[in-house]
Amino acid sequence: MRRTCLFVALIAAASLIPVVNFSQTPQQEISRAVEGGGVKVSGWTGQNDAKEAQAGMTLNRAKFAKEGDAFHVVTGPAVTYWNPKNKASGDYTVKATFTEAKYMNLNDHPHPYGVMIGGNDLGTDKQTYLYCAAYGNGTFIVRGFGPAPFQVNGRRASADPAVNKASAKDQPVTQEIALSVKGDKVECAINNKVVGSYDKASVVGEGKLKSTDGIYGVRFGHNTEVMVKGLKLSK
Repeated sequence: MRRTCLFVALIAAASLIPVVNFSQTPQQEISRAVEGGGVKVSGWTGQNDAKEAQAGMTLNRAKFAKEGDAFHVVTGPAVTYWNPKNKASGDYTVKATFTEAKYMNLNDHPHPYGVMIGGNDLGTDKQTYLYCAAYGNGTFIVRGFGPAPFQVNGRRASADPAVNKASAKDQPVTQEIALSVKGDKVECAINNKVVGSYDKASVVGEGKLKSTDGIYGVRFGHNTEVMVKGLKLSK
């Protein structure tokens, strides 16, 4: 009798344990394929992030095109674009204006976009570069590839009042983003305010940049649509 009562008690207790439904676990967002994708601007090329390439993503899954005086970028996979003729050395500033006409129109959370500098061995498994990118929710990141990814401003995006916020999903948001090399410092400025200043020694070296001299370009997270104007180098 005692064994019967114990068995019944165990069944009753088990019925109180919550059942985990693994099918309800949020799935990682998948990079979409862009219709009519590819690099459509003469002289330019690009490369998807390694994890995107490993998943079978190619440059044709994102679109880099010219519309008037702007670049129209639609991703797809996370990708970096550049023109090999665009090189910077010494002290310089690279900046551009990025407009997300419809904030988060291709995703359900913010994705970043920005400028890239210090590109060396681009398009190979030894490539190194640094980028500063903004999100339409008022945050930014500074990251690098050396050739493995490395963090500069921490593991998560940082908030700053200078970074513009979209008023709502599908509403426009614009950011002017600049990366500068000044003496022994590398600085990221967004909307004319320096949001991050870093010692050059902290971003150049083993496992980081080969040099701050190199090719510059533009960088985009996945599933994002942005217009880019005024990409230029100044000394």
